[in-house]
Amino acid sequence: HDFAGKSFRKFLDGTLDGAEGVVPDMGDWTDHMTTVFPEVRLKQYLEMRGADGGPWGRICALPALWVGLLYDPDSQTAAWDLCKDWTLDEHEYLRAEVPRRGLKTPFRGRTVQDLAKEVLAIAEKGLTARNKVSPKSGIIETHYLKPLHEIAESGITPAERLLERFQKDWNGYVAPVWDAEAY
Repeated sequence: HDFAGKSFRKFLDGTLDGAEGVVPDMGDWTDHMTTVFPEVRLKQYLEMRGADGGPWGRICALPALWVGLLYDPDSQTAAWDLCKDWTLDEHEYLRAEVPRRGLKTPFRGRTVQDLAKEVLAIAEKGLTARNKVSPKSGIIETHYLKPLHEIAESGITPAERLLERFQKDWNGYVAPVWDAEAY
């Protein structure tokens, strides 16, 4: 059935026009949840959606960051200790300001850049503790954090670099971004 543009709430209630009395099953719910794009989405796993596009190195960096933070108990504790007392207002402040100000966003007497460096250090310790070495390349997983370290050290986000290129190199024309960011 094509219910595009119709209310899922009415479907839940069994009052959807053209399907009165029909209620969704788990498959319908699973399909419906693919239309929601929060930062973290629960599936059979946690889908971290912070960077699902861009150059290959940054795509690989995101899972490495999360593995480093979450798969080692000491790193998990350190990451939690870093943010466990943040207030809802602080979360909302970061969500509003970081897209505008990037790593220069002030937070608790320092900047988000300082926080990013601390988070990366925790993730790196977690990956080092796992000691997973690629059989193909012989490198440890910490290698995948390199693009994030470069961003944190420079204090310049990929978005800021793209805006600069948009204004200077591409003369306000957005199409070159596809070639610049494709992998």
